[in-house]
Amino acid sequence: MLDEKDAAILGELAEDSRKTTKAIAKELEMPRATVHDRIVKMEQKGVIRKYTAVPDYAQLGLGVSAFILVQFEPEKGLSQRDTADDIATIPGIYEVHMISGEYDMILKVRGASMEEIGKLVIDRLRDVKGVARTLTCAVFTTVKE
Repeated sequence: MLDEKDAAILGELAEDSRKTTKAIAKELEMPRATVHDRIVKMEQKGVIRKYTAVPDYAQLGLGVSAFILVQFEPEKGLSQRDTADDIATIPGIYEVHMISGEYDMILKVRGASMEEIGKLVIDRLRDVKGVARTLTCAVFTTVKE
């Protein structure tokens, strides 16, 4: 469990992972050495798994997003995890989550157009063993990611 100081430092890094320890220390009114030591400890414990860039997908020609619900159909020798792993290898699929409810997985996909996302669903996703049914929900606008 994180204490208040670690949570504040993590919040600053989540907002901008390029923020320096000096800038975080100034913002949180903590000694720079304390911020540095706490970041190192969170990295060692695996609380901080990696630092990453968040691209502007529209500028990359991938301005259309959708969420796809997938219903799994068991086959002999095929698990839901196997199907999820196969789905995760398809280009254009950015997230794969196993969920509870009527559907078994939810995917986040990106493409240049809804037509491109439709091709991904029809030509690639529905050919994956274990995929019984899909439901695609187009994203109108993203408020927070």
